[in-house]
Amino acid sequence: MSMGFLIEETAPVVWRGLMVMSAVEKLLRQVDWGQLDYLVIDMPPGTGDVQLSVSQNIPIAGAVIVSTPQDVALLDARKGAEMFRKVHVPVLGLVQNMSVFQCPKCKHETHIFGTDGVKDLAKTLGLDVLGDVPLHINIRETCDSGQPVVISQPQSDAAKAYHEIAMEILRRLPVPPA
Repeated sequence: MSMGFLIEETAPVVWRGLMVMSAVEKLLRQVDWGQLDYLVIDMPPGTGDVQLSVSQNIPIAGAVIVSTPQDVALLDARKGAEMFRKVHVPVLGLVQNMSVFQCPKCKHETHIFGTDGVKDLAKTLGLDVLGDVPLHINIRETCDSGQPVVISQPQSDAAKAYHEIAMEILRRLPVPPA
C-alpha cells in the first residue's frame, strides 16, 4: 500500500498535522493488512509531521535510519535518529544506501557519495551499521519495472545486500506475540 495510491499521480502531498495523521490512520486502520508480525513503514527523511505523528500514535518496535554517506544527508539522518530516541523509539541501526558504484563494464568501484559517512555517524551515535546497499543500475531498473531486484534477481549481489539487512533487522526486533 502506498500514499501514492490515494492521490493523483502528479499531485504533490502538501499535508500537515491533522491531514497527515488522518492519512496515516487510514493506512493503518482501514487497509486489510491480513495477519502481520510486523508492518514496515517507509517514511521520508527528516523529523516532520509524518515521523512525529507515527511515533506518537502507534506502537513502534524500532526505527531503521537509511542514508547515503554524503554529509548533507547525514545531517538529516542524525536528526532522525535523535528524534526517535527523544520519543522513546529504539533505533535498531543505520543502513548506508548508495554506498558504492561499480562500473558494469570494467568493475571499477567509485564511492560517488563518499566512503564511510554512515559508519562514522553510527559510531558517533553508538549504533550499528546494519548493511550497505550499492548504487546499481539493476536496482533502479527492476524497481521501475515493478519487479524489485529481490524478486526478479534474488541471487544477485544487490538482492543479497537487501536480504542481509532484512535479516539483521529481524534479529534486533522483539519476537512478535504468538
